Amino acid sequence: MALVLTWPLLALLFFACWIDTRSPIFRQERVGQYKKPFTLVKFRTMRPNVASIATHLVDPSAVTKLGHFLRRSKLDELPQLWNVLTGEMSLVGPRPCLFSQEELIDERDSRNVFNARPGITGLSQINGIDMSTPKLLAETDEQMLKEMGLSAYFTLILKTVTGSGSGDRIKR
Repeated sequence: MALVLTWPLLALLFFACWIDTRSPIFRQERVGQYKKPFTLVKFRTMRPNVASIATHLVDPSAVTKLGHFLRRSKLDELPQLWNVLTGEMSLVGPRPCLFSQEELIDERDSRNVFNARPGITGLSQINGIDMSTPKLLAETDEQMLKEMGLSAYFTLILKTVTGSGSGDRIKR
């Protein structure tokens, strides 16, 4: 339903990203439910030739001007609705990490976080916790999953849409 409702915005952002980088869609293999790999899709916010590393390790100059806006507004996440439609992700859940983020994978594995589908947003994101603090992130993911109910699910979505959190941070 969300894909149908947002298609005009998706089309506009796709065109804007195409003008910005000539490569509007970013695909990256991430760790999914039960640690199975899946391909996450987002709008590209960095130059196409940037290495595929964790966001907090990226050089700030790699992000385009449009990319900064997309990250702050979280609009770069909209294509992940496709991952939700295909069952690889949920709207709310732990943010999917890279396979190279071994410390985070170990921390999440010890807390059974991978039993849940990864999400577009979650408790960590609205509280500004990113992947640069693996233990805190895994603890927050575990807390979210233990407390998750229908009310909490929709509260996290509402907080994300209304601007809570900072999106993926690039260290300056």
